[in-house]
Amino acid sequence: MAAPRNENIKAIILDAAEALLQKKSPSDISLAQIAESSGVSKGTLYYYYKNKNDLLFDITDRYLSRQWEELIAWTENKEKDTSVHRLVKYVVERNVETSDFRLHLLDAAILGDDALREKLIRRYMEFQALISRKIAERTDAVSADYITWLILTASDGIIVQKALHNEAFDAAEFIARSADYVRMLEKEEQ
Repeated sequence: MAAPRNENIKAIILDAAEALLQKKSPSDISLAQIAESSGVSKGTLYYYYKNKNDLLFDITDRYLSRQWEELIAWTENKEKDTSVHRLVKYVVERNVETSDFRLHLLDAAILGDDALREKLIRRYMEFQALISRKIAERTDAVSADYITWLILTASDGIIVQKALHNEAFDAAEFIARSADYVRMLEKEEQ
């Protein structure tokens, strides 16, 4: 099957993979299925992606880039309440939305995919710096770096609990209570 005549074949592959991932888990999808769904040959797909982890990282990275842009737009919107507790809630909720992809990527990175591990750490550091800066813009009262790492590690913990299907853990309640706790810290330190 010939590759489509399009300048952005990589985007076509990612779109097709995302559509498949709406129906199946990453472990249930092969690169051959992604190639077929995207209308490109396996050779074309392998030209862009040597393995499924690289492809999943790009899907996650694309989502994180959108999340980054949305976070900046949200925090710069003067009509919105972007206080620290709302910022915490906003970021955690959006981090948890990519749970299937992120859990797969974290697993692969932990189990030895060093290139993937480096990419993930780089993204964590970029997000940590952005979120910390946005928190620091809103208050001097709380430690922006601490709150940021709390957000990122809590997001990963929520992802793990959801993946375990832990019925004793209510993610929405946890996120809401965390935002309330940060609001309480804000008030105490004012």
